[in-house]
Amino acid sequence: MPLPPPPPPAPPAPPPGPKERLYKLLVIGDLGVGKTSLIKRYVHQNFSPHYRATIGVDFALKVLSWDPETVVRLQLWDIAGQERFGNMTRVYYREAMGAFIVFDVTRPATFEAVTKWKEDLDAKLTLPSGQPVPTILLANKCDQTNEVLVNNGIKMEQFCQENGFVGWFETSAKENINIDEASRCLVRHIIASESDPVQPVEADVVKPHLNSSKPTSCSSCFRS
Repeated sequence: MPLPPPPPPAPPAPPPGPKERLYKLLVIGDLGVGKTSLIKRYVHQNFSPHYRATIGVDFALKVLSWDPETVVRLQLWDIAGQERFGNMTRVYYREAMGAFIVFDVTRPATFEAVTKWKEDLDAKLTLPSGQPVPTILLANKCDQTNEVLVNNGIKMEQFCQENGFVGWFETSAKENINIDEASRCLVRHIIASESDPVQPVEADVVKPHLNSSKPTSCSSCFRS
């Protein structure tokens, strides 16, 4: 009796899909500094001049094609400016991997509150390694003329290094300035913190060109 024919060779395995990373990011800062507007510009590419205060916390999701092998999903937590005075921030902060602290360049009091937000964040949240989460300072509303707070980039860099920020960016939700750049900087630091919790840093400075066809603004991202 003849033997049955051998089975056909198995089809080649499909190429592996992109690796997915999910990161929870906090967006915190005083009332009215533009946190919600920054998120709406970043996620939905729109801007509204009409102000509406966030109550408690709001959420948004942004998907990035980080590289050919990696998709990054960002869960952005928009936390109301008055929440620092309550007891819920510990719950809101839980499991976050990075944060933006936002102030309004036209309101010095919101800059004075930055250190209090950073202290609150560091007291309630650390990475599994015990290190503080990577945090970027956003000097928002830089399209407005009263930029007295950030006209000395060296002092801003010194402030960030002294207070544990991995970088800072001037941003504008209205003009869509530096929002994508700040996000990529933060994600880069988060990815680095996962593989190497103790990172040397090196300043990367971008000079302001507010009137150019592709506007960027003064910033510093301290890169490993």
